[in-house]
Amino acid sequence: MDEKKANEVANKVIPLVNEAIDRLEIVKNSTEYTFGSSLKGNIKKYFDGLKQNESEAKRFAKEDAKYQRIIAKGKTPDWRVIPAVYFDEKLGVRNICNVIENLMNSYQRDFDTDNLFNSEEKMIALVDYLKEQASTLVFKVTKKIAKARALKLLEEVGIPEPVIRYNQYPFEFSGGMRQRIVIAIALAANPDILICDEPTTALDVTIQAQILELINKLKAQRNLSVIFITHNLGVVANMADRIAVMYAGKIVEKGTAEDVFYNPKHPYTWALLSSMPDLDTKDKLEAIPGTPPNMIYPPKGDAFAARNKYALEIDFEQQPPMFKVSETHQAATWLLHPSAPKIDPPKIVTDRIERMKKKEEARRGK
Repeated sequence: MDEKKANEVANKVIPLVNEAIDRLEIVKNSTEYTFGSSLKGNIKKYFDGLKQNESEAKRFAKEDAKYQRIIAKGKTPDWRVIPAVYFDEKLGVRNICNVIENLMNSYQRDFDTDNLFNSEEKMIALVDYLKEQASTLVFKVTKKIAKARALKLLEEVGIPEPVIRYNQYPFEFSGGMRQRIVIAIALAANPDILICDEPTTALDVTIQAQILELINKLKAQRNLSVIFITHNLGVVANMADRIAVMYAGKIVEKGTAEDVFYNPKHPYTWALLSSMPDLDTKDKLEAIPGTPPNMIYPPKGDAFAARNKYALEIDFEQQPPMFKVSETHQAATWLLHPSAPKIDPPKIVTDRIERMKKKEEARRGK
């Protein structure tokens, strides 16, 4: 397959698919909308993978030859050859074919149900949908309407006596009330996604619990998705369905809350769990040594390597890819490579996991 030819064909097919999209459909066909980006992305990934295979083969051959020369001289090298990691060419082709096949299957389903098409029903559904959307959009409001809406939002986020509070200055509010008002400001736009960046920072424990309870209540009432950004693992455990652990701007581990807390795989996740206060033990907390890297001048290899006591030689040379732990769990650490030595989490982490499991079993038993 030639890259130039593949892109030429893609550039001819994608506009045709885009023209066939019914923009007025209420329930969008995601296969049609994502076809262009998916096809282009998989073609690029395939040819980038071929180039990567060439460079990886050269790198491995060079290192292996150097290693063999040292052995031939009767010496024992103090390093080892990093196994070659190749891009799966067959999988790359399969992914490209899957994008096309998914589109064909989508069109076939449309053809099969074409005789069930009811234009009047479609028209009524479209009009109702447009009415519903129009009712949530207000481009011009009077001061009276804006005030009424603001009072309703203040009441929704738990501000007592909103009519009186409406005319007060920020310095007249407590820290928790200010946080509630900021949440109300965010809700004023009727968002589908609420991004909370350290919403409980600088608040006392009681107020933290109230703010978290408020966010959970709003999430249920408004059917919101919440992206919760925090360093507090205790908050994460009580709030999150899925967790992404980030270090130096990169996701290093992601999975369900159960995956990350009960089966952590990345050394940084271990370090975070080791440094989390725990009332059930008197063990000394383990601080993470060193300081975060300066990302203006990003380090070579894994950004966490310099602070990671479990780092391998390859960590200082190459960034680890995401390794699949399970269908819902992935981690970017060379410790998951088949050739890596088996390293278990530190004892403080395994003990903590056991205590958390027992607590969860006791809670479910009740």
